[in-house]
Amino acid sequence: MINDTYNNELFCNYYAQWIEVYKRGAIRDATMAKYLMTQKWVEKLVPELKVSQLTRTVYQQLLNDYAKEHERQTTLDFHHQLKGAILDAVDEGMIDRDPTRKAIIKGKTPGTKKIKYLNQFELHTLLANLDIKEEVNWDWFILLVAKTGMRFSEALAITPADFDFSRQTLSISKTWDYKGKGGFLPTKNKSSIRKIQIDWQIVVKFSELTKNLPENEPIFAGNKKIYNSTVNDILTRHCRRCGISEISIHGLRHTHASLLLFAGVSIASVARRLGHASMTTTQKTYLHIIQELENKDVDLVMRTLSGL
Repeated sequence: MINDTYNNELFCNYYAQWIEVYKRGAIRDATMAKYLMTQKWVEKLVPELKVSQLTRTVYQQLLNDYAKEHERQTTLDFHHQLKGAILDAVDEGMIDRDPTRKAIIKGKTPGTKKIKYLNQFELHTLLANLDIKEEVNWDWFILLVAKTGMRFSEALAITPADFDFSRQTLSISKTWDYKGKGGFLPTKNKSSIRKIQIDWQIVVKFSELTKNLPENEPIFAGNKKIYNSTVNDILTRHCRRCGISEISIHGLRHTHASLLLFAGVSIASVARRLGHASMTTTQKTYLHIIQELENKDVDLVMRTLSGL
């Protein structure tokens, strides 16, 4: 009877149940949304596929069909989100062998990527154009993200109590639920809980701004619903006025990291400052910059050796 149930169970139903049992409540809402989107694609591409029919060929065809409409990295994410459920099905005896073994990841050629970060001159121009008033506005927010490299949700959750102006540090230990009903949430991972150094300009400006604000209430997240697009639009208008590359708020995080790397700050230090779980994440994200720096290093090595 159990084998009959296994043989007849649709893969899309099994995957939906697997998400509810193993992922619901164990991962962040944003990650959960990705799994649910993968579920929808499974229902669209293989609505009649049974778990017992999953072979390497069938699974590869599923990946190929998905890859027709997605870039390679997106297809790789799709594969990873399916693989956990399929391996559990193998463990449960629903499938004889792992059909995901040696899967080949394909995908559409990536389109032209928008510039993700500013160079040092552009960032200086942007910051000089900000309208930093006596009261809190989104230009203050843009300044803080540019100077710290925080994630959008982390910056929204910053309170006056998070600043230690005497030691020139800022504690990042929470995020703001701007996609939901508001309120504080945990950070993306344990590595995201960190204390970073802030420069004297941030110390002077924010010590004055926050002196009369409630210690433990967020500086930027008020009672109104906050949309990422709202702040991005403000930043875009600044970029257009300045005649510089148009980037998003997340692009300011990339800008922050890129400038530090070009300045010679180690990958390990940049990874800690950004709250990355490992240096591998930093290396993958900023591979193009690291390669440029390595080329400079080669020139330096040759000049040094030729001078001996």
